[in-house]
Amino acid sequence: MLKAYVKKGETLASLVIDPAVEPPAAGTAVWYDLIEPTAAEDTFVEGCLGVSIPTRAEMQDIEPSARLYSEEGAEFLTITAIVNSETEQPVKTQVTFIIHGNQLVTLRYANPKAFAIVERNFCKPAGRNGVPSDRVITAEKLMAALLDIMTDRLAQLLETTGDAIDKVSHDVFHARTGNARRRTRDLQHLMEEIGRFGDTLSLVRESLVSINRLTTYHQSMEGDLKMAKDRKQDIKIVQRDAIALADHANFLSNKITFLLDATLGLINLEQNAIIKIFSVAAVVFLPPTLVASIYGMNFKVMPELNWPFGYPMALGLMVLSAALPYLFFKRKGWL
Repeated sequence: MLKAYVKKGETLASLVIDPAVEPPAAGTAVWYDLIEPTAAEDTFVEGCLGVSIPTRAEMQDIEPSARLYSEEGAEFLTITAIVNSETEQPVKTQVTFIIHGNQLVTLRYANPKAFAIVERNFCKPAGRNGVPSDRVITAEKLMAALLDIMTDRLAQLLETTGDAIDKVSHDVFHARTGNARRRTRDLQHLMEEIGRFGDTLSLVRESLVSINRLTTYHQSMEGDLKMAKDRKQDIKIVQRDAIALADHANFLSNKITFLLDATLGLINLEQNAIIKIFSVAAVVFLPPTLVASIYGMNFKVMPELNWPFGYPMALGLMVLSAALPYLFFKRKGWL
């Protein structure tokens, strides 16, 4: 799908474009939004701006030179965005910004909520609902607004993940159940939660790094592509936010690593306690087994076999030989 946004005073008007029927105002649009575009839609935008639209494979290239470059008088900037952040399984997607003069092209194959929010904000009449009456709409302003909202949503995701990590930390170190099997099962479930949080933080950090790289590259442009001084502030704010959030994501990642190590340690302690019980039981029952083995021998001359108190004596030796190791372990603090 291809949507074009045309200036109407200090607001934007949205048009859904059919490449076969070019609307008169399409070539003057300030923003083209390509959503899973067809070849015809790519060709239409290329004709309007005079630039080549990158393919999906080129967008997914991890090389910086393939994500951030200038060509044909335009900037091509690709970031990693996150969709489905409200669910337990957020996923990443690539979003490409193309700035050509005062025209912006966004290319995407998913629907980050930032786009709907920016569309709603910039299509509002100026001077209403908190919209500045002297608002200036430019390609850089639109890109900065999209990046700002994406960064805000990443901050919300970090806050939600941080609260969930705190809850997991409490569950790890303040478990009340005394059942060893249930305790181990609970810890294994917590390990799954920790792994899921680790995956989410990895996505957030990747997205923040890509935003930081975009803003750094965009501010370093010179010549005709260099930003005007009065329009740098929005990009600088996004960059500072991305750096600060990346530091917080690193802190949460370190906390995740600590919790994972602690959980593995607690599971090992639970398993070691079980092994210790079996080891003590084996040691306690070894001496009685020795006594029973001795008196189970088939020698002809064994005085105790004809003694009236031989059987009680053998039972007493078994009990005593079992009690002494137990009391010794107890006194040493091994039980």
